[in-house]
Amino acid sequence: MKRTIYLISTLVLGFVVLSNCKKDSSPDKDPSDLEIIVPEDAGYSSDKLNEAYEFATQSGYDAVIALYKGKVLFSWGQVDENFNCHSIWKPFVSALYGISVEQGEINLDLTLKELEIDDIEPSLMDEEKRATIRDILKSRSGVYHEAAAETQEMKDMRPERGSHPHNTYFYYNNWDFNVGAAIYEQLTGKYIFDEFEKEIADPIGMQDFDVTECFKAYESNLSMYPSWRFKMSARDLARFGALYQKKGMWNDSQIISQEWISESTTSYSVMDSTTGIGYGYRWKVIPENSPFAQMIGSKGFFHTGIGMQIVLVLEDMNLVIVELKNTDEDRTDPGDAGMELGLMIINARL
Repeated sequence: MKRTIYLISTLVLGFVVLSNCKKDSSPDKDPSDLEIIVPEDAGYSSDKLNEAYEFATQSGYDAVIALYKGKVLFSWGQVDENFNCHSIWKPFVSALYGISVEQGEINLDLTLKELEIDDIEPSLMDEEKRATIRDILKSRSGVYHEAAAETQEMKDMRPERGSHPHNTYFYYNNWDFNVGAAIYEQLTGKYIFDEFEKEIADPIGMQDFDVTECFKAYESNLSMYPSWRFKMSARDLARFGALYQKKGMWNDSQIISQEWISESTTSYSVMDSTTGIGYGYRWKVIPENSPFAQMIGSKGFFHTGIGMQIVLVLEDMNLVIVELKNTDEDRTDPGDAGMELGLMIINARL
């Protein structure tokens, strides 16, 4: 009975999800729509996924979806609604960098001095201007200027100015994130939101992404560089994760080079010595044989948003999991529910 309920729920939800989209999603007109897979055909238990489905209803999240090899394995909630995805925007910019590096538009070894990058008083020191674009992508610039959209924790943990030369110390640094996006626009002459739509959202068939919902948020008393705000649905974010799971390939097109996928999801810094989680180019990395990889059974990478949202790519499992909370309506932290729900989906394997 549980399996029947789960399969019916999945099929009904899938029909609603695929029919209530902003673009025509009929199979003969839009082959990019996500397919639904029977769990047993992917090596998963419908009964166990039904338990995850029931847990999701009281988890505190608003949308949860899991893709196996790009096909819908699990779907619950408002997966077609665009929510503010907070820090998950950072891998979006990393992806655009990968495309522009491949096209020869950006040299990652350019320094802030060569780019004539500065900020409001107290302006950058000569030593800080030695940081390269690559350092900024790794969050290892050594520039500890105030920045837009910093949390209190980030402010409290921010090192003193001039305390670490570039590429010697990792700090999860909003200044790096914000100026990195500005440098992309400076070097390419392209607007990030438009380019994301053109180079990624449209080619992989995002159904809900709306560039008019994206904007720059300035805090000019802190820095001349804004933070970038994206809204995205769970199913579109799952597509983005699947693009990385497929090594940058979508259908017959190489959207992002395999080399960039590998380079940007390599760990260059240790974020947490207990779990072994590291940091790449705007991705949090689960290295092979790390304690966390051993616990979940796969290496991979992910990014979080305000600690209540996640896009997770598990390479060895061909699995993408997205959990989103509508923080515009409720910022109550689901706590351990996100981890528990993710593990329920992962552990539903037969």
